[in-house]
Formats: sequence, structure tokens, C-alpha cells
Amino acid sequence: MTHRIRWPSRWRAWLLWGAIFAALTGLMRFARGDIGESHVALIYLLVVVGGSVAAGRALGFALACGGFLAIDYFFQIPYDSFGVDKPLDWAALLAFLATSTVTSELVTRAMAEAEAARRRADEVARLSRLGSQALNAGRAEDALATLAAVIRGTLGVLDCEIYRYGNGAGPVASAVRAHSATAPAPASRDDGALVAWVARHGRAAVVRADGSSLQASAAGTEDDAIGVAAPDARTVVVPLRVEARTVGVLRLADAHPMVLDAARRRFLSALAYYAALGLERVRLVAEAERGEALREADRLKDIVLASVSHDLRTPLTAIKALAQAAAVGGNENARVIEAEVDRLSRFVGDILDLSRLKGGVFPVTLEPNTAEDVVGALTRQLQPLFPGRALATAIDINQPALLGRFDFVQTLRILSNLVENALRYSPPETTVELAVTRRDAVLVFTVADRGPGIPAEERDRIFEPFYRAATSPPDVGRAGLGLSIARRLAQAQDGRLRYEPRPGGGSVFVLELEALDLPAAGDAS
Repeated sequence: MTHRIRWPSRWRAWLLWGAIFAALTGLMRFARGDIGESHVALIYLLVVVGGSVAAGRALGFALACGGFLAIDYFFQIPYDSFGVDKPLDWAALLAFLATSTVTSELVTRAMAEAEAARRRADEVARLSRLGSQALNAGRAEDALATLAAVIRGTLGVLDCEIYRYGNGAGPVASAVRAHSATAPAPASRDDGALVAWVARHGRAAVVRADGSSLQASAAGTEDDAIGVAAPDARTVVVPLRVEARTVGVLRLADAHPMVLDAARRRFLSALAYYAALGLERVRLVAEAERGEALREADRLKDIVLASVSHDLRTPLTAIKALAQAAAVGGNENARVIEAEVDRLSRFVGDILDLSRLKGGVFPVTLEPNTAEDVVGALTRQLQPLFPGRALATAIDINQPALLGRFDFVQTLRILSNLVENALRYSPPETTVELAVTRRDAVLVFTVADRGPGIPAEERDRIFEPFYRAATSPPDVGRAGLGLSIARRLAQAQDGRLRYEPRPGGGSVFVLELEALDLPAAGDAS
């Protein structure tokens, strides 16, 4: 059996152009009487160019030196010996050597630039294919799986895995994996720890062929997300970042060493960017679906509450009528039943009003009203409910009247709710203060008390439906709808209701509504 020797392509180029050089030298030596040195130099120069194109500057320089020696030995008098008779011959030989060397260098550089341009064009084409295939996937999870498969195929590695990471909020978890079914990459028990390290520190890491690992000393850049150069990388782990946040990790593994030169690191950075966008898309889609589910659940809850509340009104009316009839006969239990029915009826009414406010169908009539009228009506309404409690009112008298554009009934309801809360939650010996003033184009109502106040972590939640602060007594006769209804009523009038802590302890609720100017004298309107 005969064995064929397979020579590397570079050595084949050396042998081929060496043979061409020798053959041309023999032919020109045979006809050296008929050709001049200029013809010989041009032919050797063409050989140098061809060798440079075939195998690079090393072969081109070797052919230039060979041509220098061949011209001196074969084509300058005396023939077939080294040496020259005239100094100008040395100048011609040196000029040939310099010209050949420079030509070889220029050809090699031009070829290198052309090869770099070809690689860049190939990278752009592969990235374009990567983006198009990812966009063609309908679901975000399918797009991420397609990205992993295309990255593995583009780089020619055996294993590509994308991990999701919550930027410190949770553990690193595998999202998708694309690997070769015929020849899987050898796994290492240290890969999991390395992936967790990269996610936690936001820096790339590389496992070399000998099992040693290299970690980047700093976070990567847009052009180089790896930051580690290695000629024999077996595993490459790259953080996936979006807007300075680490959203995941990309792990590449192969059985053969990967050369991480500058060009390959740049290409890997572009692939990592695509993988980061794919992982972020999965997260955003999941959050959108979760938000939509919460909105739908909230909508169904409102529908159920509104339906149940509406159906409760009829039996509550009948129960109250029976309780009133029994109370006339002196039944004390009937009076308790009647009071509880009133409380339940108010709760049912609040639920119905909240549902209408959230649905945007609550009737609000905006018309000119004075703050003095609202404060007076509020005082008359609350005095029978809280006998012995002090309510101090303060109205800015710098102007003839505090005029605003608001719904009188609903504004009275807002202030009544705020003052009732203040009276219920503040100590009996303290005074609740209701003040009205005007700031620019806004009419400002403030209700201040000396109650326990609201902790800072709960101030954004007190206006949510059914929420009760941790400092609330076990039972104050409320279900936690008053502040939510009050804020929505203020918003329905293009106003605003907010909470402020009171210096020295307590709470201040601020209601802001549109103010109006008094009409000038003689104004028909």
C-alpha cells in the first residue's frame, strides 16, 4: 500500500514558485546572449510578485534575493561567477533587490487589507443573517433559541449556551442551549462557577486548553466585550449587558482551541450584543404579559365587585326597613342591626363609586364655587358625628373670596373623608386643622392632624384601594377605600391630592384644585 504525502498549501506554494524560478532561470541562461539585464530583472520581478501573492512576504523576499544572486552569477559579465566589473552593476543589483522587496511588501499588505475587508464583509453578512433570523421568529423564546443556534453555526463551535441573570436579583439560570448532537463539547465542572463569576462581576473569562482560566481585569467595551487575548481558548464566557446592566451570560465551548485575536473578539462582541438584546426581549415580553394579566384580573375584580355591590342594595334596604320597624318597638338589637346596615350600605356605595371612577364614568360637574361655602357645609356636616372634638378652620382673608372651579358635592366628600380620618386617627385632646389658601392658579385645602403619621415606606400605598396602614387600630369602621376614592375624585376634577408628613408629628393631606379670579366690576359675565 502506498501513502500519499499531503503537503501544506504554503509549502506547496514555495515548491511551485521555486520550480518556476529555476525553470525561468534556466531558460534565460540558455538565451542570455539575446536578452539584456533589464529583461531578466523584469521577469524576476514578475516572479517575486507572483510568489508574494501565493505565499506572502517571506516567499517574495526569498525570490527577490534569489533573483539578486542569479542576475549577479548568470547574467553579468563575467558569467557563471560572483562579482562585478563596474560599480554601476552593483547599483543595478541593489536597485533590483530594493524594488523587489518593496513590491513584495506592497503586494502582501494589499492582500492582507483585501482579506481583512473580506472578513469584515463576511462578518456583516453573518450578522445580517443573524438579525433576520431572530426577527423572523414570532415568540421571544423562539428568537433567543434561534440566536443561540445561529451563533453556534456562525462561529463553528460545538456548544453555545445563553444564561439569564437578574442583575443580582436571582441566580444565574440557563435560558437556551444549542449544541452539536454528534460531537458535544467536553464539559467542565468548573464552567458553572465561572458563569456565576462572570454574571456577578460583569467581566469575561476564558478557559484555555490546559485547563487554566483567564479573567478580564476590566469590563469590556462595545468593540471588545471579552478583553482577554488567548491563542488556545477552549471555553469563552462573556457577560451580556444592556445599558450598563448585566442581563445574562453567553458561554461558548469547543473541542478545538479558539484563537481570540482582535478581529475575533470584535466579532464576538457583536454577537454578544445580539444575544443581550434577545435576552432583554424575553424579559420585556414576560413583564408585558404579566402586566396584562394583572390588568385583566383587576378589571374582572372591578366587574365582580360592582355586580355584587349592586345586588346587595336590595336586601340591605329590606333589612334596614325591618330593623327600623323593630326598633320602634324598643328592640335594642334592631338599632344595632340598623347601624351596621348603614355601615355596610356605605361600604357598598364606596365600592360602586370606586368602580365608576376607575371606569371613567363618574359624573363630575365643574363650576365656580367658593371655598368658604365648602368649609361651612363641612363643619355643619361633621359636628353631629364628632361631638366634643375640635376642628379649627383657617381661611386666607387677603382676598375678598377664594373662588375655584370644582364640583361642590364631590369636593365636600373629599374633605369630609380627610377630616373624618384625621379625627378618627388623632388623639381626642388634639385639634384637627382645616386651612384654605391660594397659590398662583391653585386653590389649596390642607387637613392637618397630630396622629401617628404614615411611615415613609407606606406613603405611596395609602391611596391604594383596601390598603390600611400598619399603625391603624384593628377596627376603625373603614375598609380602606376612602383615600383611594378621594384621590380619584380629585383627579376627576383635574386636581391633585397628596400626603405630607407634619413637622412635630402627624399628617397633612393637601388637596389642590383650579382657582378662579373674581370678575372685574362691570363685567357682564
